[in-house]
Amino acid sequence: MRAGVYIHIPFCRSRCSYCDFATGAYDAPLAGRYVRAVADEIGAFKLPAGNVAAAEVDTVYFGGGTPSLLAPAQVEQLLAAVRERFVVANGAEVTMELNPGTVTPDSLRAFRAAGVNRASFGLQTFDDEALRRLGRTHTVADARQTFQNLRVAGFDNISFDLIAGLPGQTLSDWSHNLDEALVLQPEHLSLYLLEVHEGTPLAEQLQRGMWPEPDADVAAEMYQLLLARTATAGYEHYEISNFCQPGRASRHNLKYWTAGSPYYGFGCSAHSYDGTSLRWANERDTARYVELVAAGRGAVVETTELDRREASSEALFLGLRLLTRGVDLREHQTQFGADVRTAYADDLARFKEAGLIEISNDVLRLTRSGALLSNEVFAAFV
Repeated sequence: MRAGVYIHIPFCRSRCSYCDFATGAYDAPLAGRYVRAVADEIGAFKLPAGNVAAAEVDTVYFGGGTPSLLAPAQVEQLLAAVRERFVVANGAEVTMELNPGTVTPDSLRAFRAAGVNRASFGLQTFDDEALRRLGRTHTVADARQTFQNLRVAGFDNISFDLIAGLPGQTLSDWSHNLDEALVLQPEHLSLYLLEVHEGTPLAEQLQRGMWPEPDADVAAEMYQLLLARTATAGYEHYEISNFCQPGRASRHNLKYWTAGSPYYGFGCSAHSYDGTSLRWANERDTARYVELVAAGRGAVVETTELDRREASSEALFLGLRLLTRGVDLREHQTQFGADVRTAYADDLARFKEAGLIEISNDVLRLTRSGALLSNEVFAAFV
């Protein structure tokens, strides 16, 4: 099975109040050293023993952080390193995350010429005041202009994010966001319910009473509304938080949810999976990562070997995220030797009675209600 390559770019213009990712402020000299280190890491990468097919790559994903803060020449340098180390398939999907206000028409054309053919940007909300609260550096006008600039630069595969359940956000506010998003007709939408992570500025602000606590019941109504609106607009709800026009699912992200799909992460905090049982993770600190690679010591700081039971469990809850595909129980038993119906009989009966799952033609899927309460279902398989 062809692999995906993930490249983490940890630099941001400023840190969002809800973010707990491995990111930091952009520094040009450090960014230059970092890009060289990532290219070196890619060049030194050793494929898993005996996994010849995994040398073929059909997706590359620049995530972060804000990869669009890099110069187009730096992106080109990293893609050249990928092409030198791997066999990159014709028509490979090459995605770059970007933030409005960090790109120009010229830089977008240069990114496109370098080989980037899919763009994903953090719009988050069509409300300038909410953007300010979140610590975003762009305005709604910036976001709209970025979308138009992407089209002019030749991007015909664009995704953007929206967040529901923001502090103080009403159902009417969310309805407005959906209206504004759908009129643009992006090929892909990632629509998330806000998660407040401990230690983030947003968590501290909520504890101090600066903003009202997110309302779980209102957030659930928002989720139901987005399901209805996106369906009416012709989008496929192919994963719990992801919607696409027909044939425009994120090919890279599908690898994370599909059993047996390898992906290789490069850069600080990047994670990898060999497609069978081995997972590994890189050093999280940017400067330390650069030091490790420069010293030839390698950036991997954690390795996990999944046993068959753990691999089976992981394949179940990740596969259930793919709402239309679900988990083929016969294929699962062949691959992992696990009879899901027997091993989880009580849980399956409970979830079925609650209307959270359905089993049809040996395929286990979440229902619409199950998608909203998916964490309760997944907990049974962890």
